[in-house]
Amino acid sequence: MKIGILGAGAIAQCMATAINGLDDSIEAYAVASRSLEKSQAFANEWGFKVAYGSYEEMLSDPLVDLVYVATPHSHHLEHSKMCIDYGKAVLCEKPFTANAAQAKELFAYASSKNIFITEAIWTRYMPSRKLVKDAIDSGIIGDIRMVVADLSYPIEDKARMTDPNLAGGSLLDIGIYPINFASMFLGNDIADISGTCTYCSTGVDCQDSITIRYKDDKIAILTASMQVASHRFGIIFGTEGYINCTNVNNIEKIEIYNSDHMLIKEIPIPAQVNGYEYEVLSCKKALEEGKLECDEMPHDETILMMTWMDKLRNDWGIKYPFE
Repeated sequence: MKIGILGAGAIAQCMATAINGLDDSIEAYAVASRSLEKSQAFANEWGFKVAYGSYEEMLSDPLVDLVYVATPHSHHLEHSKMCIDYGKAVLCEKPFTANAAQAKELFAYASSKNIFITEAIWTRYMPSRKLVKDAIDSGIIGDIRMVVADLSYPIEDKARMTDPNLAGGSLLDIGIYPINFASMFLGNDIADISGTCTYCSTGVDCQDSITIRYKDDKIAILTASMQVASHRFGIIFGTEGYINCTNVNNIEKIEIYNSDHMLIKEIPIPAQVNGYEYEVLSCKKALEEGKLECDEMPHDETILMMTWMDKLRNDWGIKYPFE
């Protein structure tokens, strides 16, 4: 499978690292940027065979099998539709789009053209997800009642985080991970999602506090900030203990404690290239099976996550200029 990367920024470099760490069945083939000089430099550094100075040129290349869309959030709809127009399968970086309406539009467009597309929310594809779920299902911590999760980095100096024209804000960029963590381990049958935030000078959210109340009285308490470095823990609390996951953005350690706070088990995490490889492998498998979506992140779940975030932004009075 030959992969083309649309966009040559920092996230594209992460994907290039992953591709280069996989076997020869997955090839770092093409990269495209609006600047030929930039794409050539990227191709030289990361071992891609072809560099293009426009997205359209790369999408016209018949050898490209899968396109990873690595442009800002605000452009995911436009660029993914462009890939579909050229008949290319799409792996679109998270958040899939800026809002649920765009996600529905994009999925419907892909479906009308019979083209594969999925959201690159990497935590959904990682083996750590199954390891945590298996531990929960074993009953080792009893009945699950609560999840607490945080992801925060001091990154407010990055334009993509604070610019409303780029769909900036903590929620879509990093808050999406605690939300997905809750979804993966508590499910989606919620009664309500609510929260509060602080605002950057540009009007987007800088720090978020989110509560999800489930119909069966479970609860998720989630936080995200672009202003501080935090513990990044995701903790699943049961009636007989709790599971502590270090780094909800790419779980590094899984520790299980009993109700007396004694460590009773540690689950090792498989070695990885950098974590991005799992979504690529899932895409390869889905394409080989003739599917139009990945089992790990079905289209309906992407839309649901966007709907939850839309509700929060609406409550906070945050609307992007292009919406």
